Amino acid sequence: MSVKNCEKLENSKVVLTIEVGSEEFEAAINKAYLKLRGKMHIAGFRPGKAPRKIIESMYGVEVFYEEAVNIVLPDAYESAVKEQALDVVGYPEVELVECGKEGVTFKATVAVYPEVKLGQYKGLEAPKAEVKVMAADVNARLKQMAERNSRLVSVERAVKKGDTANIDFEGFDNGVAFDGGKGESFDLEIGSGSFVPGFEEQLIGMKAGQEKDIDITFPENYTPELAGKPVVFHVKVNEVKTKEVPAIDDEFAKDVSEFDTLKELKADLKKKITAERKEAAQHAFEDVLMKKVADGIECEIPEEMIDAQAENMLNNFKQQMMSQGIPFEQYLQMTGSTEAEFKAQAHGPAAEQVRMDLAIEAIVKAEGLEASDDEVEENMKSVAEKYGMDLEMVKKYLPVEQVKEQVIREKVIKLVADNAVAVAPVEEKEEAEEK
Repeated sequence: MSVKNCEKLENSKVVLTIEVGSEEFEAAINKAYLKLRGKMHIAGFRPGKAPRKIIESMYGVEVFYEEAVNIVLPDAYESAVKEQALDVVGYPEVELVECGKEGVTFKATVAVYPEVKLGQYKGLEAPKAEVKVMAADVNARLKQMAERNSRLVSVERAVKKGDTANIDFEGFDNGVAFDGGKGESFDLEIGSGSFVPGFEEQLIGMKAGQEKDIDITFPENYTPELAGKPVVFHVKVNEVKTKEVPAIDDEFAKDVSEFDTLKELKADLKKKITAERKEAAQHAFEDVLMKKVADGIECEIPEEMIDAQAENMLNNFKQQMMSQGIPFEQYLQMTGSTEAEFKAQAHGPAAEQVRMDLAIEAIVKAEGLEASDDEVEENMKSVAEKYGMDLEMVKKYLPVEQVKEQVIREKVIKLVADNAVAVAPVEEKEEAEEK
């Protein structure tokens, strides 16, 4: 094998002209003969026993050429890529130029990892919000905690919005019960939107022990068997329950935290909310900076890289849906879309992600950033602590290379942020000017 020419094209593509000599091609032809001879029926010979020359004399010397090209091409292409030190992206488009006893010549057009020219990544400006935590913020958090620690108590009155009704129900389509339409002792929060539209509202005003028929029309995007159909649910209310929220006082603080007084709990909440908002402000600051870095690079990104990223996004979304118990085909049916449309919509975000990845990789090379074994270990420990997992289990299922990439990525973001200038957001500037 020899590379006769390596021509660079636009959009980070390369055309390799590759020549396979007569000896290599002859070896490939013989392999093709050994592979195909059993499928050829030659009079006077048992299957697979006819000599190559007999077969070639009957069908022509080119009879094994196509298979021989298929045999020789992959290795020749890989050797050529290695010889030219190309970082290829995706699969090549192959064009056969010449094929004969003297050998084979073919052209392979393939996308390569683009050359990236970094723009500015130090001294950038980005808005960063000043973190303020008011008493109202702390009180709102306390209210959320009280809601989470509320309990349901039974009441002797009619159902109101916000109540929880314990019900028995069964659905009928033209008088016939349908699958999945029956439940017993089901707790339904009125106003939660858990059931089909119109169901919960018709329970308002009912009391424990009452029964009622409810008319419902299923949405058009429901399961095919019931989509758009009018049905009747027979419902019985077993119990009416309302939410009882605890008083926010010292006793509440003792119940929900390690503190003895509400004052101490408020101080701790203010500290935590401040830390959360500082982290959120920092992430927002970094996101703007990295977007500027990505926008500032100069490179010709091959479509193959974007298509591959869009495919990754599609596969990740499929896994996410499956983890929620929703087959991707069902999701497409519910949303009235196709897989091709989903990939087309993912094209824009995929292009942005590829550009960001290229920018980060360019900074890694420019700064010579690496991830040490100790840094990888610390990252894995953080993951284990965050998700309450055993460290050895994390090491078993989390690839080291993936962790290294994450560590280096975080170093890039920190480098850009540490060398950036934080300015007040437009809203804060306007408020300051008004004062």
